[in-house]
Amino acid sequence: MIRKVEMERFTAISARPFDEVVAAIKTSIGNPNMPEFWKSMQSAQSAAELDAAIRRVLGRTGLMLFVEFDHGMIVRKGTEQHSSRIIRLVIGNPLIMKEMAKHVPDAGSYAPVTVLVDERADGVHLSYDRMASLLVSYGNSDALNVARDLDAKVEDLLRQAAAGE
Repeated sequence: MIRKVEMERFTAISARPFDEVVAAIKTSIGNPNMPEFWKSMQSAQSAAELDAAIRRVLGRTGLMLFVEFDHGMIVRKGTEQHSSRIIRLVIGNPLIMKEMAKHVPDAGSYAPVTVLVDERADGVHLSYDRMASLLVSYGNSDALNVARDLDAKVEDLLRQAAAGE
């Protein structure tokens, strides 16, 4: 089976320096020690323990960093783009993913989400593919409501990082 999924991309453009924008995002989300985090999730004996283990590592936005990829470093090597700056941040909240995936299991393909921060001639672009747009074709209003809340959370984070708030 092949399912066609349309996607909406949110982008904010900032005049702030690249490093300041990335730092603003990272200080707003949790940055757990991932091996310790996974261990605490696996050792949780109840939903309440799992919830506590997750909430402990979330930032003020209710989100956390899972992994960071420095795509710019790869682009810079062996190309003419010696100053390319592109960072992919995989962020989210396992409790939000759980709420979506219990209604639409395919939501696990999209969460945690990707935020792409890249430097261009017109400024620093902060891009995010809206979760609600990825889930709308599944027709589940419960998952869609959770996805819309997640979209608002991520988009607020990106707007604030772009503006320097």
